[in-house]
Amino acid sequence: MNFSFDIAKRYLFKKKRTNVINIVTGISIIGIAIGTAALVIILSVFNGFEDLLSGQFNAFNPDYKVTPATGKRFTVSEDQMNQITKIPGVIAAAKVLEEVALFEYKGTQEIGIIKGIDPGFMDVIPLDSFLLSGKEKFNSNTIEYGLVGLGMKVKLNVNINDRLNPVTIYMFSEKKKLIGSSDFSFADLYPSGTFSVKSDTDAQYILSSLEFAEKLIGSKGYYSALEIKASDEISDELLKKEVYQILGNEMDIKNKFEQDSDFLKIMNIEKWVSYLIVSLTLLLVVFNLVVCLWMIVLEKKKDISIMKSFGVEDRTINRIFFNIGGLISLIGMGIGFFLALLLYLLQSELGIITVPDGFMISAYPIKLKIFDFVVVGITVLVLGLLASFLPARKAGNIEINFAS
Repeated sequence: MNFSFDIAKRYLFKKKRTNVINIVTGISIIGIAIGTAALVIILSVFNGFEDLLSGQFNAFNPDYKVTPATGKRFTVSEDQMNQITKIPGVIAAAKVLEEVALFEYKGTQEIGIIKGIDPGFMDVIPLDSFLLSGKEKFNSNTIEYGLVGLGMKVKLNVNINDRLNPVTIYMFSEKKKLIGSSDFSFADLYPSGTFSVKSDTDAQYILSSLEFAEKLIGSKGYYSALEIKASDEISDELLKKEVYQILGNEMDIKNKFEQDSDFLKIMNIEKWVSYLIVSLTLLLVVFNLVVCLWMIVLEKKKDISIMKSFGVEDRTINRIFFNIGGLISLIGMGIGFFLALLLYLLQSELGIITVPDGFMISAYPIKLKIFDFVVVGITVLVLGLLASFLPARKAGNIEINFAS
């Protein structure tokens, strides 16, 4: 094994009689280096976007969300709520009721979601940290107030300081109506403030008191979800086990990241499809390595004949040229990793690649993961060894011939 590796190093690094072989070898190394760096950077950019976007989505997600496994709503008693809040590690819990509705303000209409929250919701999600204008106010005597998402505020052109014109919320009535009566119920809600979590939530939601949503939807005592804030000390398994014991196994309990599982799946699909596309491009680059090895094999035909005359086996000859392909791949991969790290430092510190104006960020986010380096390294080595197969096999099949 050492013999074949030593010969491979000599053939690779020793100056060739034909200068074009040196040029093709250099091109192969550069091509593999650029392809390796591109793979690492693409995966890192997707990692950065995944962290950025999931962080924005998760800002409005509770630590745990309990929903019915079947159906839209479920009931929960005050005794069950007390038991849940007494679970070690649970900080707060709140009932919420949400439904799709039609919002109208001064003749402008938009489809969105009305979300009724109970007073404990403030302990689960710190709304004050997302408040842009106005204040947290949901009811005062006979007047109902609510918080409007920034995107919904823009779409409806809502004036928070307007105390004369409410947002009228229309809801399809779930109760059976008398013949001739309207199938819709409606109620007025005066905006008390604007909130923003910098995600699609802003463009969809209006928050109201739980009582207001119950009356509007006609769902007294039935809730869409139970949202829980928990400390890091309690594990997912333990909390879910405790909640199942209280509410029953027909509930669905998701942690903060599981609530965005569909989004994360789409991001991962896009990430690995992009990786596959660049890998196919790298496969084309690796054809330079095939040409390089073929030329080395042709140049070393006499050396191969001499080694065979001394009893060197064909598989050892094959291994020599496999090692050459592996060395070229390793050198290119090492340079590629260095370039990727350099670009990562420049992007993370200086933001050299910017995004157009109007986005929440000024430069592309980027995040390196050790796993990505492992995947890229395996990919490059596998492609390099596959490219070495035919030239190595050809070298092993060369017959002894000193005439060349």
